[in-house]
Amino acid sequence: MHRPESLAFPPGFLWGAATAGHQTEGNNVNSDYWQREYAAGTTVPEPSGDACDSYHRYREDIALLADTGLDTYRFSLEWSRIEPEPGVFSRAEMDHYRRMVDACHEAGLTPMVTLNHFTVPRWMHADGWWRAPRAAELFARFTEAVLPVVREGVPWVCTINEPNIIACGAGAEEGGANLVAHGLARPSRRVSEELVRAHQLSREVLTAEGIKSGWSVATQAIHAEPGCEEEARAYSYPLEEFFLEAARGDDFVGVQAYTRTFVGREGALPPREDVEKTLTGWEYFPAALGFGVRNAWEVTGHVPVIVTENGIATADDDRRVDYTAEALAHLHQAIADGVTVHGYLHWSALDNYEWGRYAPTFGLIAVDRSTFARTVKPSAYWLGQVARANALPAPSSPVLTEGAA
Repeated sequence: MHRPESLAFPPGFLWGAATAGHQTEGNNVNSDYWQREYAAGTTVPEPSGDACDSYHRYREDIALLADTGLDTYRFSLEWSRIEPEPGVFSRAEMDHYRRMVDACHEAGLTPMVTLNHFTVPRWMHADGWWRAPRAAELFARFTEAVLPVVREGVPWVCTINEPNIIACGAGAEEGGANLVAHGLARPSRRVSEELVRAHQLSREVLTAEGIKSGWSVATQAIHAEPGCEEEARAYSYPLEEFFLEAARGDDFVGVQAYTRTFVGREGALPPREDVEKTLTGWEYFPAALGFGVRNAWEVTGHVPVIVTENGIATADDDRRVDYTAEALAHLHQAIADGVTVHGYLHWSALDNYEWGRYAPTFGLIAVDRSTFARTVKPSAYWLGQVARANALPAPSSPVLTEGAA
């Protein structure tokens, strides 16, 4: 049988990498997560501190990504910097983020901007966080305020990153049990509904300006244990499908995929002892991307997909290439089967702060914890070659694993 030399992706396909403000900028002292990091009796093992100092070094990061051959950079705005007090907006901080947009264009990268990547200002958290009666309106006001950042030259805006994981964090605070793959509790219904409302109001603001928008969902590739299909459906809906349904009618839906979750009679199960695990303790399962993309496509009623995050926490860069190549093969198969996918953004551009620890290294670029010196990894150049060719080299033997989508 004839085997193609490469697996070609659609013309204009986006190839890039992603970061988030709190995880890379450093010294986001006005955010709720910084407050949590330094609270008395905190359970956060390690504070973010200077992070990667990307607040000052973003031009270097952008230039390094462009040099590899990638063409897209997804980064987030830090709400706590832009609105340090309720209704007080910093022109200087908005200018900073606009300079990031401009730097992307100067380097030949397409910017994708996320308006909220988990953290919120201290004052919003004190007022009730996403449980506040007018939390959605506060986010819509923030969206209006940052229009000067995204109005021109930003073709894609992600309103809220992984709202389902935010809702799970709320569920944990409310005493929920039954851990998901990210290590969080079942989602809070109240917070889930407020996040949907926030997304909808934000989207109205962006649509009025002609800006394409959507939000990103952490997909879990739910697998049912034998005879537990009903339990798996009941577990999956409030965690994943509820948030995908809210993306119907959006310009795109972001898919973030890393691993899979098995569900038994009592709910989610930890990874089996005999499977390979990553530095986050998740099962090594590149096929998760195929599952996530297909589920998003079907549940949203065929809203175009952008893979806004996919990657692996590992100290073995060769294994990073293996994981990414297999994930991309699954993505290519989904596209061949009719799913519209506009791009693939790797998590992450940098070895950054992973919400309590620096040890789980996801980055295409290493960052020295003492000097902030950047070292581009071979995996970054490998992915850049894929981007330049807009095609994945075909494997000499089938790469799709058992259980693939």
